[in-house]
Amino acid sequence: MAEINGISVPFIPIVGNEEIAARRTGREAVSQFDAIFKEELEKIKFSNHAMKRLESRNIHLSDVELNKIQDAVSKAESKGSKDSLIMMDKTAFIVNIPNKTVVTAIEVANSGENVFTNIDSVVFAI
Repeated sequence: MAEINGISVPFIPIVGNEEIAARRTGREAVSQFDAIFKEELEKIKFSNHAMKRLESRNIHLSDVELNKIQDAVSKAESKGSKDSLIMMDKTAFIVNIPNKTVVTAIEVANSGENVFTNIDSVVFAI
């Protein structure tokens, strides 16, 4: 049981003795959760549109390829990009950099005009 000012209480107070709360809730568990949560937020996401395009265009991405895209997004982010064209092998990905979200995916050989608009950068994922 926790103690507040020498009195045993059958609950953890919401406000007050933070030492007790830290001991009972385990700050380590909270910091682990925070670390995992931040790591997940840093990973790239795929919009519904992008997922449909990948499926309809029969584009499959391996873990290695996902890591290449992640690295390319990090490079674009470090340069201040907002919307970037990421080229990897024969596939182009339009990515919203602040949200780390792939908006669409196109096989370059199958794209019509090969014109990409509303982008501010191009990154080659090698």
